[in-house]
Amino acid sequence: MIDQRTAPYALLLLRLALGGLFLMHFGLKFFVFTPAGTAQFFESLGLPGFTAYLGMGWELIGGIALILGFYARFFAITLIPVLIGSIVMVHGAAGFFFNNPNGGWEFPAFWALALLVLALAGDGKWALKPTLRS
Repeated sequence: MIDQRTAPYALLLLRLALGGLFLMHFGLKFFVFTPAGTAQFFESLGLPGFTAYLGMGWELIGGIALILGFYARFFAITLIPVLIGSIVMVHGAAGFFFNNPNGGWEFPAFWALALLVLALAGDGKWALKPTLRS
């Protein structure tokens, strides 16, 4: 049974955590690897360099939207392909466990699943613009 009194707060915490993770991931690419370095890494994977900028932009916009609760369910769904792409292009070959060399796909898969849970369960408390009104 779902506790209707606390569930909105649980979803708020999930939304804040997921959004914060995307902002931190964006920050790593922007401030540490630099956009040009990230594009070069994407090219080394066989992807066009411009996809790095698209991915970084979507992580930034999506992270902010999740934190604010601005169409959070929509952004949760649209961020899942970013993580699936990271599994397919980077982490999948490293095996399951994230502590493997080059990081396995354990964390990105869990992250994608958490986004799906948020999309299915709702925006949570204090959403700036809920995706769907009940």
